[in-house]
Amino acid sequence: MRHLVILAKAPHLGAVKCRLGRDIGSLAALQFYERNLRLTLRRLSRDRRWRTSLAITGAPTRWSNITPRNVQIMEQGHGDLGDRMRRVMEAMPSGPVIIIGSDIPNISHHDIYNAFSELGRTDMVLGPALDGGFWLIGEARRRPLPPIFKNVRWSSQYTLKDTLDNLDYRHTYSFIRKLLDVDDGKSYDIWRKTNKKYNL
Repeated sequence: MRHLVILAKAPHLGAVKCRLGRDIGSLAALQFYERNLRLTLRRLSRDRRWRTSLAITGAPTRWSNITPRNVQIMEQGHGDLGDRMRRVMEAMPSGPVIIIGSDIPNISHHDIYNAFSELGRTDMVLGPALDGGFWLIGEARRRPLPPIFKNVRWSSQYTLKDTLDNLDYRHTYSFIRKLLDVDDGKSYDIWRKTNKKYNL
């Protein structure tokens, strides 16, 4: 079984997309986040080639109002992003696992399928982001990997490099296409200019 996990924080004003909120306002940031989360869940959970889960964190909320019925909900737990992704990865049943965030508006089910296809021949797959990080990471889980999230400088231009530096010569990896993740006003403006049909 293939497993897709979407990481999400409870959509409350001032609690999500804080860097984006500083640039465009907390309400606009919340509206973007919640709309994109709903679209991502609806778009990706319909595909029967994988099982979709939502890994949540943050204040209590009515996730049933946001999440399609076929999506399993689980807790991320505590710690930094690396701790939470590792915990989610280890909690999933056997089979390849892909983890994505909830702030990639141009993601499609073709991206997820391509990532799972890459895991048929490599140990790890990544979707590079324009800011130097990654919007997707996946593991084939055929054999153990080293602690790939150790000493990673999160939310920086070094995030992807630090993650790859944790691998050794025995492990293989590949990339799928580069996408924009919307974290701040600059990335939001880039996305708005290339997606004029979107109107907040």
